[in-house]
Amino acid sequence: MQTHTADSSTDHIAFIGGGNMASAIIGGLLKCGLPARQIHVVEPFAEQRAKLVQQFQIEASEAPGASLGRASLVVWAVKPQTFREAATQTRVHASGALHLSVAAGIRSDTIASWLGSERVVRAMPNTPALIGQGMTALFARPAASADDRLDVERVVQTMGEFLWLDQETQLDAVTALSGSGPAYVFYFIEAMIQAGTDMGLSRAQAHQLAVGTFVGASALAHEATEPPDVLRARVTSKGGTTYAALSAMDQGGIKEKFMQAMQAARQRAIEMGDEFGAA
Repeated sequence: MQTHTADSSTDHIAFIGGGNMASAIIGGLLKCGLPARQIHVVEPFAEQRAKLVQQFQIEASEAPGASLGRASLVVWAVKPQTFREAATQTRVHASGALHLSVAAGIRSDTIASWLGSERVVRAMPNTPALIGQGMTALFARPAASADDRLDVERVVQTMGEFLWLDQETQLDAVTALSGSGPAYVFYFIEAMIQAGTDMGLSRAQAHQLAVGTFVGASALAHEATEPPDVLRARVTSKGGTTYAALSAMDQGGIKEKFMQAMQAARQRAIEMGDEFGAA
């Protein structure tokens, strides 16, 4: 797991798609010193395009054009179901670029085929990237050089931490774990807030306590040298309140059901690769 300091020497970067993830990356790049003039976004929706221009003072267009030829890196921040059409429109303008995809499910061999380029890196970020606290997993095709990897790192480090994977199939597990993971956290926070209000706290009090607990526990797990099971055992005295709660969860099969849910997410990631990546 690594972090790097970005520099402003990165060449022109183009984004295909200007939604939340693209906005997170653009904001991070600008904070790290990349000049706005070196960023171009292709965003078909006029309202979102205008928002990007106003927020970041970057160049934005409705459709791909010759200006994409300046890009040394193209970031694909499109929905999986629209990737193929966007690639068909873009490939002629960005044949010499390195391509970084943050689209879920679409495999790199499919992307390489659509774009006519083997210099492809896949990334699976998550939504905490919006505040620079994301976790991103990366996989590079063999044609992506060491310098290509460094260029990708300079981009994704603006969103938080990252790690490289040796096998592309691992990205499906990453999708289930960290890609979808923030939703699991929000799900448990929702349950804690509701339980807190049911037990007599105000919603505001329960919200503050639940969110603060997740923030603090996550920070402790991040900093600690011990594994999570040891940290859990330290606050679980037999016969105490935490023991009662965890025993109830174990009796309900919560851990097993949770792991089954993650397997379902992984299976859906595999299916999306088959569904949207079909020739």
